Amino acid sequence: MAENIFLFVPNLIGYARILLALVSFYYMRTDYVTATWCYLLSGFLDALDGHAARYLNQGTKFGAMLDQLTDRCATMCLLVTLSHFYPDYMFWFQLSMSLDIASHWLHLHCSSIQGRTSHKFIDTSGNPVLRIYYTSRPVLFFMCAGNELFYSMLYLLYFIDGPPVFGMIGAFELIAYLTAPVALVKSGISLIHLIVASRNMGIIDVAERETAAAEKSG
Repeated sequence: MAENIFLFVPNLIGYARILLALVSFYYMRTDYVTATWCYLLSGFLDALDGHAARYLNQGTKFGAMLDQLTDRCATMCLLVTLSHFYPDYMFWFQLSMSLDIASHWLHLHCSSIQGRTSHKFIDTSGNPVLRIYYTSRPVLFFMCAGNELFYSMLYLLYFIDGPPVFGMIGAFELIAYLTAPVALVKSGISLIHLIVASRNMGIIDVAERETAAAEKSG
């Protein structure tokens, strides 16, 4: 009897992430407490589903796609909300989400064409920044968590400053300042992502054209 990969534990966690994200989106304009908890919990489960996939040997291409789409859509929807809250910075939010989606989509598509089992597989002869980013779990977690915290703090700051720290600055504002460089670096990594994936796609195109020309001349 064939396995039902849609009921694998990591994918069930993925469905829970989607549900939590949808609840967060629904309440983003009206209930920042519910929206924030659901958004952050959905992000936390992102790490849990990966551990479950490795521990239970239930990693699937569908699960990898589901994980990627949930990440991209969640961040995109938060940035849409931030664009509404902070219209003067709308262009930068638009640029951030466009770069994030374009770089991951092209890299994932290129990885699929090359027959890689995961978009997180980076050839050791490839870009050193991406190699460190994907092969070091602490680095990957730090960058992703810092990026999400930055945008989450911007969201919270629209409603409340947070508890005071040393009586000088709100906690949410302080966290936003501390994580802003992380978000900026992650955008830079997304740009590198896009350039490397574009070059890899070009290599594939050239190789396919050379193969086709050789077959035609032969």
